[in-house]
Amino acid sequence: MRKFFCALFAVYAVFIGIDAFALDLTLDDATKRIIVESNDLKKADANLKKAQASLDAVNANRWFNIEATATYMNLVNVEKPLDSFNVKLPPEIGGILQQVLASSGISMQMPEKLHIPDNIFMAGVTITQPIYTFGKIGNAVDSMRSMIKMSEQSKELVMREVKYSAADLYWTAKMTDEIVKIAKKNLNDAVDAKKKLVGAGRANRGNLVKIESDIETKKINLADAEFNRDTAHRMLKIFAGVDTTEELNLVDNFPKGFEKMDDKTLSNTPQWEILREQVNMYTAKSASERANGLPTLAAVGSYNYVTMDTDLNNLFNDNASQSAYWGLAFKMPIFSGGVNRANATVDAMNAVAAQQDLDKAKKITSEQYLTAIRQYNHLRDNLSGLAKARDLAAKAYDFSRDRFAAGQTSAVELADVSAGLYQLDMALLNAKYKILMAQESVKKLGE
Repeated sequence: MRKFFCALFAVYAVFIGIDAFALDLTLDDATKRIIVESNDLKKADANLKKAQASLDAVNANRWFNIEATATYMNLVNVEKPLDSFNVKLPPEIGGILQQVLASSGISMQMPEKLHIPDNIFMAGVTITQPIYTFGKIGNAVDSMRSMIKMSEQSKELVMREVKYSAADLYWTAKMTDEIVKIAKKNLNDAVDAKKKLVGAGRANRGNLVKIESDIETKKINLADAEFNRDTAHRMLKIFAGVDTTEELNLVDNFPKGFEKMDDKTLSNTPQWEILREQVNMYTAKSASERANGLPTLAAVGSYNYVTMDTDLNNLFNDNASQSAYWGLAFKMPIFSGGVNRANATVDAMNAVAAQQDLDKAKKITSEQYLTAIRQYNHLRDNLSGLAKARDLAAKAYDFSRDRFAAGQTSAVELADVSAGLYQLDMALLNAKYKILMAQESVKKLGE
């Protein structure tokens, strides 16, 4: 029994023009799919993560820095490479050393050769902790935080663009579906008119030739409409990540009516936030560059270990030397050729340019926002009149078709009335599409 009902439903779906195995897709579903597949959104997310990593890199300068070194050296006697640890002392050096020791009250005869260990190992650890940098690090951090906010708003801007594009793709595909229906109806009406003309037995040659010509023209219009529909559906599938061989059933229909939209003042947009944070970023960066000409105060500490021996196996013995220190380091740049001031000026002028871009964007975007609202209301107000004109054109076509079947009018008049109805059907559909996209423009710009 279940198989019977399933087969019955499939036959019914084919009869009414619905693919029983097509993918049902609403506007919300299409938008979600397109967001997941969006390359621009993935790129914006990567830019946000890059900005966050840049902040981490700058913040790392606040913390202590630890450096460790380890060095092993083997001294080589160039004259006797195999006797490296016996170095012949020049007489001049020996005399100088004797005088130095004698001045200290030490009487010592210098040997002809010095016994110098040829294996030397040195290791050390140095810790540096910045204490105060006069704004170098702080302003750089503020600059990076502004960059993160810019990246976040850029991602929001891309998200709005993606949603707008998703709505455009969906309603364009839906409009092509409706155009195919209009073209089919237009063709079927012409075919029915021919049948009635021939069936009435009053068909003259002129009317018959004219209506046959109209039928062929409308077949071409239908083929064009189907091609455009297939192209629009394919584009929607590609951006939504749907297999291009899968059929789509676009569930959402064009609304019959639309609510009036009140005029609103645009208070903020992602674009404005991007430019505002750009001003902050360049201002902080300028201050950081200027601070590069100021001193830096840091705490330092170091530990060093040195050992040497003629035998590598006894290198780490009890005769190793160890030393350590801690203190404060004050670094003061004296002259850099004016590079810090020049870089600070460049960033300051970039901040001025960004502020001008922000002021310009506020003027343009505010007007675009109001224009989108006014366009929405204008198209909405005209919609009822356009629908009424379309209904009257449909009645006019019915009258002309009946008169044509009765032999009381020509095929030329019937074609003119049919073309008028077709144009109004298309105009009504196009008006609804424009209203929906004007609504999406308002969302993209301000909501």
